[in-house]
Amino acid sequence: MQPLAQMAEAVLRTADGREKTALSRQLAAEWQAARQSGARPEIGHADPPMHPARPAQPELLSPRDVPRRRPGSPEGRVALLHAVAHIELNAVDLHWDIIARFTDVEMPMGFYDDWVKAADEESKHFNLMCDCLEAMGSHYGALPAHAGMWRAAEDTADDFMGRLAVVPMVLEARGLDVTPGMIEVFKKAKADQAVAALETIYGEEVAHVAYGSKWFHFLCGRHEQDPKEAFHTLVQRYFHSPLKPPFNEEKRAEAGLPPDFYWPLAVAD
Repeated sequence: MQPLAQMAEAVLRTADGREKTALSRQLAAEWQAARQSGARPEIGHADPPMHPARPAQPELLSPRDVPRRRPGSPEGRVALLHAVAHIELNAVDLHWDIIARFTDVEMPMGFYDDWVKAADEESKHFNLMCDCLEAMGSHYGALPAHAGMWRAAEDTADDFMGRLAVVPMVLEARGLDVTPGMIEVFKKAKADQAVAALETIYGEEVAHVAYGSKWFHFLCGRHEQDPKEAFHTLVQRYFHSPLKPPFNEEKRAEAGLPPDFYWPLAVAD
């Protein structure tokens, strides 16, 4: 089996969404099988691209230029699922990127186990969203998408703790806040396939936020830093707007994010 960092780079350099996620799931299965056998596979080193390979479509627009559609209409529900698919594809790359980009920092094997599992689940989530879109007569790439999704990765390319703070502990935590509302939209529309897919995503994203919190606290302990103070400093440095309530405090707590981590960041300077 090739070193994990090279596996991660291979996913990052695959452009087509379905092909990217198929490779992601295949490599994750190889890693998990090796770990279950008691092996300690090599992590190695890689040269990940600053921007992962992407399909020709969707067209990527500035956030303010992405058309807004009412979720109560069929077109709006398609647009909502398309946006979630785009988020999930970016999440696949973000999770493999954190493996490939920070190999200079020695980490326990559990760190790699967690992020391989997260990348595998995000790959499943992307495919669930694609299946829903196709069942509704659309597909990923049919609509324009948010061009700013990778900005957090660019901003934190040289800051491991910053990456953990901003991606799982801010961006993915936001998913815990907004997904219940999306589920209700599709329940009202009696779109059972989309409801089931979103409920799967909602259930599994809690663990991804928890992985971020766990390893952020681990690194704070290693560097003798106060986790809350470090989190506030890094989010203010790398996240370019205040956090937006309402917050799903129950699920955030389940993921290891107490209110005093995020509420102080919810008010603009």
